Parts: sequence; C-alpha cells; structure tokens
Amino acid sequence: MLQTHRLAGIVDVEGAQYEWEVRREPQWSESDGWQGMTIALLQKDTQRGALLEFPPPKRLLKGLQRGRLQINDAIVARGVRSALLAGWEPSSRGKPMWFMVDADGN
Repeated sequence: MLQTHRLAGIVDVEGAQYEWEVRREPQWSESDGWQGMTIALLQKDTQRGALLEFPPPKRLLKGLQRGRLQINDAIVARGVRSALLAGWEPSSRGKPMWFMVDADGN
C-alpha cells in the first residue's frame, strides 16, 4: 500500500476533535541555526489555537540532507495532551500558545 505524507488532519483526544496542520518544516535560520517543525492545533468549534514546536531532526544537526517529514496522528495526539497538561485552554480567547515538545510529541 502506498503511504502518503500528510501535512494536515484531525485527531480525536479524549472525545474532542483537534485539527492540525504543518505550519513550518525544519529550516535554517541565520540567527538561531536549525529550527524544527511547527504544527498548528485548533480544537473544533473553539477560538484559541496552539503551536507545537519540535526539535530539529538530528540528521540536520549532523549536516546530512533533509529527510521526509515523520509526523502522524499518534505524535499529534501526544502533542495535544502535552499542550493541555501545560495549560492550553482551547475554549479561552487570546493568541495561540507556543509549546516545545520532543520528537515524539511529549
């Protein structure tokens, strides 16, 4: 079966649905060096989003070429749980909240 790389989707976490999309792929910044991938989250029918920033892949830090994005619903679901535990309240108002997560979304 051919596996495609999705850049957006919907995950169900504890009965609530969260839309996600890749906002930034890993990239080089002159001031900060390698920056990791960023995922935008929004719970359906709420206002306040969250942004999950992943660390840059180790292959980039070692000077190797970029690989394919390794993101799936399980990683996003763990990221949603991490953001909720860190204080994200999707039903509140305000700017999106930023959260640093590890490569597994924790």
